Amino acid sequence: MILAAGLGTRMRPLTNETAKPLIEVAGKRLMDRQIDPLVEAGVKRLVVNTHWCADQVEAHARGIGGVEVVFSDEREEVLETGGAISKAASLLGEDPIFVVNTDAFWAPGDSAPLKALADAYDPAKADEILLLADRERCLGFSGKGDFHLSDDGLITHRGDDPSAAWAYAGLRIAKPALYAEYPAEPFSAFRVWSGLLEKKRMQGLPLDRFWLHVGDPKSLRDAEMWLRCFGA
Repeated sequence: MILAAGLGTRMRPLTNETAKPLIEVAGKRLMDRQIDPLVEAGVKRLVVNTHWCADQVEAHARGIGGVEVVFSDEREEVLETGGAISKAASLLGEDPIFVVNTDAFWAPGDSAPLKALADAYDPAKADEILLLADRERCLGFSGKGDFHLSDDGLITHRGDDPSAAWAYAGLRIAKPALYAEYPAEPFSAFRVWSGLLEKKRMQGLPLDRFWLHVGDPKSLRDAEMWLRCFGA
């Protein structure tokens, strides 16, 4: 599932008349920097949710080759990172899926992190596994970190700690049924995560790539400069 329904308020004025996933970074749209590795990894079906500038997003996504593209329409109300999966659950099926944000990517932009995440996912040990970015190996992320990671792959939320070494990299494997238990209303994925964390049913996998988070015009400029300098 490609989460492409956000308003992109921090990216204004660039998103006044276009959707954030369609913003170009060094000549390539943000959503394509995540979709291309998915196609390379063998993903055959994408469910894309839409809200802001939905017609633009749908028009672009229909042109993506090599995959079937299905849309989850959130024009009436954006449902956030949890509610979006709840609404789209009937389109997503029962098997675990990749859930992908469209405001971050890694470089080089190959499919290896996706395959590593799939290989690391063990439903006997965890209901959800998150790709984690090293805060010391990223650009555009100014937060204090999201998770602590143990040697056995279990994660705990930073909570009241002043910082954590790992940031959520915007890619995870999740079970749609966990979100379908809730009404299709606006809610964060953390509604599901909080229960899984308490039960020790969430794992994390370090991203073995440089991570670029593109949340506002400054981070967009920084990402373009980094990509030009390093040729990624």
